[in-house]
Amino acid sequence: MTHKAERRRIWGWFFFDWASQPYHTLLLTFIFGPYIVGIAADTFMADGVSESTAKAQAQTMWSSMLTVAGLVIGFSAPVLGALADTAGRRIPWIFAFSFLYVIGAGALWFASPDGSNLTQTLTLFAIGFIGAEFALIFVNAQLPGLGDDQEVGEISGSGFAFGYLGGLVSLIILLAFFVEQANGKTLFGLDPAFGLDASQKEGTRAVGPIVAIWFVVFMVPYFLWVRDRTPNGNKPSISAALKRLSGSISSLRYRLSLSSYLGSSMFYRDALGGLYGFGGTYARLVLDWTIVQIGVFGIISIIAAALFSFLGGKADRKYGPKPVITFAIWVLMFVCVVVVGMDRTQLFGISLAEGSRVPDLIFYGCGILIGGMGGVLQSASRSLMVRHSDPENPTESFGLFGLSGRATSFLAPASIGAVTAATESARIGISPLIVLFLLGLILLRWVKPEGDRAEWENSSQA
Repeated sequence: MTHKAERRRIWGWFFFDWASQPYHTLLLTFIFGPYIVGIAADTFMADGVSESTAKAQAQTMWSSMLTVAGLVIGFSAPVLGALADTAGRRIPWIFAFSFLYVIGAGALWFASPDGSNLTQTLTLFAIGFIGAEFALIFVNAQLPGLGDDQEVGEISGSGFAFGYLGGLVSLIILLAFFVEQANGKTLFGLDPAFGLDASQKEGTRAVGPIVAIWFVVFMVPYFLWVRDRTPNGNKPSISAALKRLSGSISSLRYRLSLSSYLGSSMFYRDALGGLYGFGGTYARLVLDWTIVQIGVFGIISIIAAALFSFLGGKADRKYGPKPVITFAIWVLMFVCVVVVGMDRTQLFGISLAEGSRVPDLIFYGCGILIGGMGGVLQSASRSLMVRHSDPENPTESFGLFGLSGRATSFLAPASIGAVTAATESARIGISPLIVLFLLGLILLRWVKPEGDRAEWENSSQA
C-alpha cells in the first residue's frame, strides 16, 4: 500500500470517531440523557412521589437501562470478535452495527415530553447504544494495522481528538439552532429551526435524528477509504469462533500482564463510563441545571477532551501508555471525590450561601478534567491493548478488551442505582465510581508498560 493510500486509510479511520462521537456526546451525556431523566423525575413527582425520591428513581431507571445494554455488549463482543477473525473481515460487521446505531438514534424523536413512553424510549436508546459500542470494538481492532507500537498511541490520540472535535461541532449546532431554553429560544436567542415546536420540546428531541443523519453522512469517508486486509478465505463459523475464543481465554493464565490489564481496564473504564453516563444527569438532578446549561458545560468539556487527547497521544508516544493511564485515573478519582462532596447547599460539609455559584464553577472545572482525562484514558487504553494483542487476531483481542470493558459494565450503573435508591441521593449515588477507579489502579501494577507479546508467543507454544 502506498504512503498516500495508508494516510488516507488512517484519515478514514479517524472519521469513524468524528461520525460516532455525537452518540456519546449528545445522547448519552449532555442532551438526551439529562432530558429523559428530567422527564422521568417530573413524571414520578406527578404521581405523588417526593422530589428527592423522584430524582433517585429517575437515576435508578437510567442506570437500569445502561446495565442491561452493558450486559448484552459485554457477553456478545468476544464471540462476535472471534467470529469476525475466522474470516478476517470486519467492515460488514461495522456496517451492520452502524444500522442499529442509526435506527436507535433516529427513533428518539418520539421521546414524548409527557413521559408516556419512557420504556419504549429507553429501549430505543439501548439499541442505538449497543450498535455504537459494537461498531467501536470492530473499529478499534483495526488500530494495530495502522502503525507500529510507537505510532499507534499518537494515532489513537489523534483519532479521539478528531472525534471530540466532531462532538463539539455537533453540540454547538444543537445548542445554537435546536435545543430550547425555558423561554422557548435556543442559546443564540433563535426559535428552534425548521419550525419545531418548543412547547413540545421538539428542538431537544431532534437530537436523535440529527445524530443519526450526522453518522450516516460522516461514515462515508470511512467506508470509502478503509478496507479490510485480504480476507483469509474462511467462512464465518460459530464453532470455530467459540474454539478460538476458548483458546484465548485459557491462554490468559500464561499472561499475567494481559490478565491484569483486562481486569484493570474492566474497572476503570466502567468507572469512566459511569462518569459519562451520569455526569449530565448529576448536573440535572443535583445542581438543577437546564439542558442548555449542561450543553455549555459539554462544550467546555469537549474542548478539553480534544486538546488533552491530542496531547495525551504525544505523551503516549514519548512515555508509553501506562504512565498516561495512571495519571488520568488519579485525576478522575479526585473529580469523583469532589462531585460526591458537593451539592447546591454545601461543599464537603461547609455550608454555602443561598444561590451560591460555587458549585457551578467547581463542576465546570470538573467537566474540564472529566473531558480531558477521559479522552486521554480511552486513547492510551487502546494503545496499551495493541501492545497486548495477537497480531493475527486483533478483533478477537479487542473483543476480549471489549469484554473487560463491558462484562462488568453493569457494575457502575447498577451500583450507582443501588446506592442512589438506598440513600435517596443522586449525589451520593456517584460514590461507587471512586472504588472502581481505585481497583483499576491497583491491578495496573502488574501490567507491563510494553505489553506481553513474548508471553503470548510462549503461551501459543504451550
